[in-house]
Amino acid sequence: MQKYHGIKRVPLRDAVHSAFQSILSHKLRSLLTLTGIVIGVLAVVSMFSSVYALKQLINTNMEGMGWNYSVVISAEQPGKMTGPRSLRRALRRASQSVRTISYDDYLALKAQIPHKSCYATIENMALMRIENKEKQVRLRAADVEFFANKSYPVLYGRYYNNYENDNQLPVAVLGHGFAQDLYGDADPVGRILQLGPHRLKIVGVLDKDQLSSGNGMNFNSWEREQDLSAVYVPLKYGAYFFGTQKGVHMIYLQASTEEGFRRMQTQARQLLLARHNMFPNFSFMDVGELMLTITKEISGYLKKWNITLIAIASISLIVGGIGLFSTLLISIQERMTEIGVRKSVGATEGDIFYYFILEAVTLALLGAFLGIILAWLLLTLVSKAIHFPLFLPLQGVVVGVFFSSLVGFVSGLYPAVKAARIDPIQAIYYFE
Repeated sequence: MQKYHGIKRVPLRDAVHSAFQSILSHKLRSLLTLTGIVIGVLAVVSMFSSVYALKQLINTNMEGMGWNYSVVISAEQPGKMTGPRSLRRALRRASQSVRTISYDDYLALKAQIPHKSCYATIENMALMRIENKEKQVRLRAADVEFFANKSYPVLYGRYYNNYENDNQLPVAVLGHGFAQDLYGDADPVGRILQLGPHRLKIVGVLDKDQLSSGNGMNFNSWEREQDLSAVYVPLKYGAYFFGTQKGVHMIYLQASTEEGFRRMQTQARQLLLARHNMFPNFSFMDVGELMLTITKEISGYLKKWNITLIAIASISLIVGGIGLFSTLLISIQERMTEIGVRKSVGATEGDIFYYFILEAVTLALLGAFLGIILAWLLLTLVSKAIHFPLFLPLQGVVVGVFFSSLVGFVSGLYPAVKAARIDPIQAIYYFE
């Protein structure tokens, strides 16, 4: 047998083989010892998965509703002016001589400001006669990018295209709620819709809201319900035929990153001031700033909740460590002869310590891997049962493996030291 002179001379392969041989020689005891660690790792990974899934769902829904890194620009009516009479008169004349935000402003912003998404809308109401009854219908002019940004898919037909927008063609896309009220489940694509003076050809129907139903967060549902109760026409058609002198009610800008958002906001303000003779007859609603604040607060709460859940789940790991500690102490008594023989042929205290501590860590890692596999199976089954996306986060796996290894090392520390200090003569004659 090879003679060992220190811990660095012990081959890792032999040490791992010895650890597995000891574990497999007592299968039931090893399995019972692993139970606490398996449950602990299962709990840690599951807790991480639930928090991670909730965070992903919030971010996805905010992005799907067009809230993150975005700013809304709208026309602002001058309020009550204060100051000297001459100054108030000058400001009043300036406000009357400067036009409100227009379709041309929107085109300038879209062409000159770096953005991820940009669209404008014009609101209008039109009368519609149904069975001798008049009904007010929300008629909205908007870019096609509005539907993509709001995550409104098409159920029938298609969106209107750039050719129809550029040529101000009277085509319409119906909201799902409006189409249901007027046509039921029938496909109205190709029909003519008369809304006041507007005779519109229907080219598409929006599907029902996907974000506020099923796996969605169900927030902002009122606004989205209003969106799906409207009739949409191309933006340029609305700018020229809604009698607003090419004015738009709202311009939406969205950036890709937090840094890009702040730069985009500054550039948009400077461009509009330059186009409006430095008169700020528009307002910025910092939706992105509000969302950044809310996102940071949610992330902070989720982080604290994650730490709390990990602390609770770690109790199972501690219980598993106590079981592992007891098993290793019993193993010392059973392996007295082996310890004596190893020391008699040259194994040092460091070698014996190495064998026992490696067995403890190996046993803990086996429990960790079993816990991860069970967590993956459990998350898959629960995800399919509740129709909610649950993932196996890498962070949870790393934390589970790290803590189980730490528990294995700490639990095996005292038994390994005790085994290393056994006198070889007493160990060989221990059972005689």
